[in-house]
Amino acid sequence: MSFTAAAPDAPAASGPAIVPISPRDPAPRRGRARGPAGRRSILNRLTPYLFIAAAVGLLLLLTYLPAANMLWYSLTDWDGIDKEQNFIGLQNYLEVFTNPRVFGVFFVSIYYFIGAFVQMAIALYFAALLSTRTRFSNFFRGVLFFPYLINGVAIGFVFLYLFQPGGTLDTVLGWFGMVETPQWLGDPDVANFSLAGTSVWRYTGMNFVLFLGAMQSIPRELYEAAEIDGANDWQQFWALTFPGIRRIIGLSFILAVAGSLSVFEIPFIMTGGANGTSTFVIQTLQTAFTFRQVGLASAMAIVLLAIVLIVTWVQRRVFPDEKVDLT
Repeated sequence: MSFTAAAPDAPAASGPAIVPISPRDPAPRRGRARGPAGRRSILNRLTPYLFIAAAVGLLLLLTYLPAANMLWYSLTDWDGIDKEQNFIGLQNYLEVFTNPRVFGVFFVSIYYFIGAFVQMAIALYFAALLSTRTRFSNFFRGVLFFPYLINGVAIGFVFLYLFQPGGTLDTVLGWFGMVETPQWLGDPDVANFSLAGTSVWRYTGMNFVLFLGAMQSIPRELYEAAEIDGANDWQQFWALTFPGIRRIIGLSFILAVAGSLSVFEIPFIMTGGANGTSTFVIQTLQTAFTFRQVGLASAMAIVLLAIVLIVTWVQRRVFPDEKVDLT
């Protein structure tokens, strides 16, 4: 077949143009695309769900499944060794709330709860002080945050030597004429104060970083406008800084409540729970692995979780998370 080209001055043919189609050209297909491109599009749609499936699978395997097992163990008298697990109902929970040896250790958390407010006050003070341009501010920020980076076991051993009789603290106090020093870890009336002070030294840096980051997110133009209006530093703090970091303060309060109820590292390393310093977590650990009462220990863990959730819920109801608009 041959085609003859038209002359340049020939009139154009009327009607739609006809485009020749080669016999080898495949006919157009309808429906979903198949082949590598179609498979890539399906894989792209499934990729986010694959990542989510892996995370959810690990969460179910390592968190929710052990929690479900612990809930079942709390209803049995299992000792952690025997294969038999006798169902006893709510007897373990009654033991938790009626036995003063078990539930009484919750009162030790009061020392750490008070210490949490002390560390929040110290962190808030230094955050307000170092949020402005002061000399060597970066150095002091690092000094305040450094204790939080140290391992809790190392901190326990360091303060164990600090509080021992004739140790560093007694030596320093002796320079000021104090000869009769108390047994910082041996006296039940003083030991919890010493341990709570150690906890304050360690966790102040975390609150300091939270407060400092929240303060630095407040626009500096607001402080400049307040200075023009004649507001002093204290008035600026209550009118601008405190409302701007109220959410972070609420978060720190939740962490303080949960942390004071679940203290473990510091008292376990320094005293092992002796001299009236045993916390609820230490008591749970000893009940499970020393006295071989895994069922009772599981009930104690469930009770601790419920108390933390209830206190957090009450705190959110009393102090709702309202949006703050400083403009």
